[in-house]
Amino acid sequence: MGFPQVPNLHALAMLLMTALALYIFSRDKIRLESSSLAILVILVVGFEVFPFEGGRDPIEPLTFFYGFGHEALVAVCSLMIAGEALARTGALEPVTRRLARLWKWSPKFALLLTLIVGAVLSAFMNNTPIVVLMLPMLIGAAVRSKRGTSGVLLPMGFATLIGGMGTTIGTSTNLLVVSVAADMGMIRFGMFDFLLPALIAGSAAILYLWLIAPRITPERTPLRVDISSREFQGYLLFSSSNPLIGKTLADVIHKAGDGLHVQRIVRDDHLHISPLPDVLIRAGDRIQILATADMLREYEAILGARLLAGPDVSDGGSGSGLQLAEVVVTGGSQLRGIPVADAELKKRFGLNLLAVHCDGDVVSANMAKLNQISLQASDVLLVQGESADIRKLKAGSELLVLDSTADLPHSSKAPLALLIMAAIVSLAAFGVMPIAMSALLGCLVLIGTGCINWQQANRALSAQVILIIVASLALGSALMKTGGADYLAQVFLFLSTGLSPAWVLALLMLLLAALTNMVSNNAAAVIGTPIAISIAQELGLPLEPFVLAVLFGANLSFVTPMAYKTNLLVMNAGGYKFSDFVRVGTPLTLLMWVVLTQVLVYAYSL
Repeated sequence: MGFPQVPNLHALAMLLMTALALYIFSRDKIRLESSSLAILVILVVGFEVFPFEGGRDPIEPLTFFYGFGHEALVAVCSLMIAGEALARTGALEPVTRRLARLWKWSPKFALLLTLIVGAVLSAFMNNTPIVVLMLPMLIGAAVRSKRGTSGVLLPMGFATLIGGMGTTIGTSTNLLVVSVAADMGMIRFGMFDFLLPALIAGSAAILYLWLIAPRITPERTPLRVDISSREFQGYLLFSSSNPLIGKTLADVIHKAGDGLHVQRIVRDDHLHISPLPDVLIRAGDRIQILATADMLREYEAILGARLLAGPDVSDGGSGSGLQLAEVVVTGGSQLRGIPVADAELKKRFGLNLLAVHCDGDVVSANMAKLNQISLQASDVLLVQGESADIRKLKAGSELLVLDSTADLPHSSKAPLALLIMAAIVSLAAFGVMPIAMSALLGCLVLIGTGCINWQQANRALSAQVILIIVASLALGSALMKTGGADYLAQVFLFLSTGLSPAWVLALLMLLLAALTNMVSNNAAAVIGTPIAISIAQELGLPLEPFVLAVLFGANLSFVTPMAYKTNLLVMNAGGYKFSDFVRVGTPLTLLMWVVLTQVLVYAYSL
């Protein structure tokens, strides 16, 4: 077999475009939304200016927009909204609460159960809210038991990635591979058709994460561990109904437990009064104090006062539901690198900024230089806002809630949200209707029953996910129709000449595993699927094992922190380094690669 002949110019152009796309998708300095839109525009305009009429299927440029209405994208967006409803109603709150209690009794057994629960939940919903929900619980449990978190947080994050491999709805990657393969004529995979190989490999992986990963993970200091030692500045506002009105400052300090550090009293039009013991407290007085975040919350509760960001911040009414929280800027946050003044935390999130802890220094709200600080990944912000606003942060990726007085979200709608999610899965699993239909129907019911409103549903959607999916579908379609995918398959087979089909499948999966750790896993999956089908057709073998090799390979996002957004969340919260992911993720990737390859080879008699 000689080296494949050079394909047509359009196919060559698509190969170059694919290489360009994979490169710019991996560049941190270029927003993924921008690079995805650029690829889509180049494809549409390029084929309009240089039409392709060769081959079996001429390309109409406007068909590249079909991705916006593709069933895979509809299913992904619908499931994102359904997952948001589960998070907002607190449907998972009982699970998290029981896990937190178990950590006090047996940390070793609790870790195993946490890994299993995280994996199972991720098989049916996006793993981001699961990770965001579990991170504070695990960090808090570790701090209380005076144990390290390094061997806990990373395995938990990886376990949710493993669980997502088990069903067609576990990740957007799975949905895309299944849908693209069906578009190309392959029989569509059912909900649990590849659960068995995922379960076998996942079981081995969970044991590795439980028994080995904690031993080889270097000890790191998580962001939450030293929060108790940080002091922030705040202002306690005394309303007219406070029983301490008319009492002396000495009485206030005594009621607070004699540990209250009062710096000054601000009265009326910013009249500053020295904190003398015999000063009488008046309605509207704001007492400036310096304390740790936990103590600020405690003083606020004990004294019945209102904690404000600054002396001139309005109390905003009765203040019921106001909470204090510490949040960290994540690595993928849009806030990273912009000044505090431009962050508009109040407008975006409804939060008052009390202080910023960065590079070992604390800058409080009353300091002039606060607005000039450029936010960076791992900066800790002390914020205050309505409990509902703080809970919203837990479902996003801009700020990671490390701790707050807000309870885990819970509402009377939680059982209903769970029931609707179960119906979404069941309708698809039993073949009553495709997942895109059942998920969309579920969204309508969730919104109609008040489990989630339209504003919350809009926030659940991600422009980044939508555009990368549409661009990847367009690129994959162009590769297939121009013959570029067939050419890549021929090159792959030429390079693997003399190898058995089992080794060809193994190398294909390994190639996708390498790609997914460098570029978007969705892009790698959509581009890889037509190549896998071409390889199978060239070899005259069943399509299913090679498509599954792409699906599983594109999910092996363990070696780099940028491979998946939850890796970045775990990295920031746990204080991990890039090398930690390589150290723990590489053996995990190789383990799952070997097991999955063996299972697929055995199952399909390759």
